[in-house]
Amino acid sequence: MALTTVLLKSVSLRGRCFRHDFLHPLIGPLLNDSMSKLYSSYRRPGSQPEKKPAWKSVDLSFKKSFDVLKTQLSLLKKESKEHLIGPGGQPWDEFLLEQTKVVWEFRSQEDLNKWVISSDAEIGGKSEVYLKLGRNDQAALLYGTLNTEVPRDGETKYSGYCGMRAKPLVGSFARRKYYDWSNFNSLYLRVRGDGRPWMVNIYTDPYFSHQKDDLYNYFMFTRGGPYWEEIKIPFSKFFLSSRGRVQDNQHPLWLDKASFLWASAICTLGFTIGDKVDGPFQLEIDFIGLLNDRAHTEEFAYELYEMNPKV
Repeated sequence: MALTTVLLKSVSLRGRCFRHDFLHPLIGPLLNDSMSKLYSSYRRPGSQPEKKPAWKSVDLSFKKSFDVLKTQLSLLKKESKEHLIGPGGQPWDEFLLEQTKVVWEFRSQEDLNKWVISSDAEIGGKSEVYLKLGRNDQAALLYGTLNTEVPRDGETKYSGYCGMRAKPLVGSFARRKYYDWSNFNSLYLRVRGDGRPWMVNIYTDPYFSHQKDDLYNYFMFTRGGPYWEEIKIPFSKFFLSSRGRVQDNQHPLWLDKASFLWASAICTLGFTIGDKVDGPFQLEIDFIGLLNDRAHTEEFAYELYEMNPKV
């Protein structure tokens, strides 16, 4: 299961933006699909490197540039109005007293477009994954087939994972936005699975490059059958991992949207299956929300200790 985390993390890096590239907010919308290759250094073993530089795919049409600028300015105007009202466009009294909140729900194709799916097919594997609306357009149905056969490229050692991940929030001029979950202490989901275990992944945006593979994980066990189940996962249960390995130096998940040198804000959330069992799988998700459970007082579930104590 830990292996699944690092595989999905490596795939998800394709959607990350440059941190110090000041030109991206201006030319990002003008790029073709090949722009995704700029976001990652991953290249499938045995494949040839791209000979054509990605910057040559930029469309410098004046009309398109003007339309992009007009759209971004309208988004900036909307964000400014919301900021004057309160956090996320909510009045302060509602924001401070909020006890529950639905972050993602699935009622239309537009809701599904906020998510991306991935599998080991991107590294040469044979797993398949699909995402569509469920019956009566009341849930998202994630289904497919897991295949643990390792690609015969001479380099890949493990395979067999599928998953879905929410697209990160993007503001005007391609500014990255983060989630503020500081008013809540638990993740709340309504799902219906087939009895297979899943991993819930929370992605953060680190300040230092050596933390780019950091990930917060916890397990979600579905019971199968025809009935829906409501799952509550306290944020104190999420543990820190990097490249699929649980870290010795653990620390709680930072829930505020303000990032610091020692804390990274939440940028997105995802689900992964990789239980090493070949065969079909499916998971229906009604909604993903947040809950402030006043009965839960635990701050962090894992031991904290000094790595190199002074003698």
